[in-house]
Amino acid sequence: MRAIGLMSGTSLDGVDVALIETDGDAIDGFGPASYRAYSDSERDLLRKALADAVSLTNRDLRPGALAEAEALVTRAHAEAVETFLKSNSLTRDAIDVIGFHGQTVLHRPDRKLTVQIGDGTALAKTLGIPVVFDMRAADVAAGGQGAPLVPVYHRALVRMLNRNGPAVVVNIGGVANITYIDGDTLMACDTGPGNALLDDFMLRTTGEAVDRDGRMAAKGRADVEWIARALSLPFFGLRPPKSLDRNDFAALTVNGMSVEDGAATLTAFTAESIAMIASSLPKMPASWIVVGGGASNPTLMRMLGERLAPAQVLRGSDLGWSGDAVEAQAFAYMAVRSLKGLPLTFPGTTGVMTPLTGGVLAKPR
Repeated sequence: MRAIGLMSGTSLDGVDVALIETDGDAIDGFGPASYRAYSDSERDLLRKALADAVSLTNRDLRPGALAEAEALVTRAHAEAVETFLKSNSLTRDAIDVIGFHGQTVLHRPDRKLTVQIGDGTALAKTLGIPVVFDMRAADVAAGGQGAPLVPVYHRALVRMLNRNGPAVVVNIGGVANITYIDGDTLMACDTGPGNALLDDFMLRTTGEAVDRDGRMAAKGRADVEWIARALSLPFFGLRPPKSLDRNDFAALTVNGMSVEDGAATLTAFTAESIAMIASSLPKMPASWIVVGGGASNPTLMRMLGERLAPAQVLRGSDLGWSGDAVEAQAFAYMAVRSLKGLPLTFPGTTGVMTPLTGGVLAKPR
């Protein structure tokens, strides 16, 4: 089947679009990928929605800025797909299904609550293509963490490499997560903050929500005592599977530090929290493959290499993967699996009791 995947992650940067061909098991081919950035005003609205979502107890309610943000997310994704189809000379009939993640605004699996805004039914009607959406909810309702959601796709990618021994895929978006793959063994969890704390800090101090190429962190000095205190928080003592909300560490601040030292400290915090998970893995992996926005940060990659040595730390792009589009590809893959009733989550990835499918299908008419 030919499927498009859409991902708007916790970094709040924009919408990734990717096309793959798959039967829901093997990846038969990779198509093009594209990106639709959010404007500054759109990011501001999404940040307001995150703040308004904190007190939600009903996943169907849209108080405050959430209704306007949901309309934005739906519209932005429709625009992203329409531009993608036109740019690649594709017709709607050429696409079998779209996998639509939406925008996570709240993730509280301990309360059996996960909220992704974006109207999958409206998106299907606008585009004239079937849409599978709301892929986390079934897992959370069944007692799972609902995240990470993409390990089953990471496994498909790693199988294509024909490598011996265990490997770990590290996805660094707003939140960082890992997938451990060793034959049929699949294990995953969120590890801690990815880019979210750093991006928010950079926005407050420089007006730009990114430490481009890790330049500021490279000039700074990490505060090892601050990092040690942060790593003493209860989350880091939990064993996998475990998951996070983007704002779980929002109270951690580096106030009083220079921009350079703050960036260095937060970048090192992300690297340390990823490296810490190695002690919870069944075997030491020979390679760690990094995808997501964090893979584009040379300073973060250097810090990971130092902490994970002698294991090899690679970018997914070094292996021919489309590093920035992996999550979008994953939602295309999972949409096909959902259509076929195949599992999206597993006991080792989310803690759900048995392998479980998920997602809601919206037809164009």
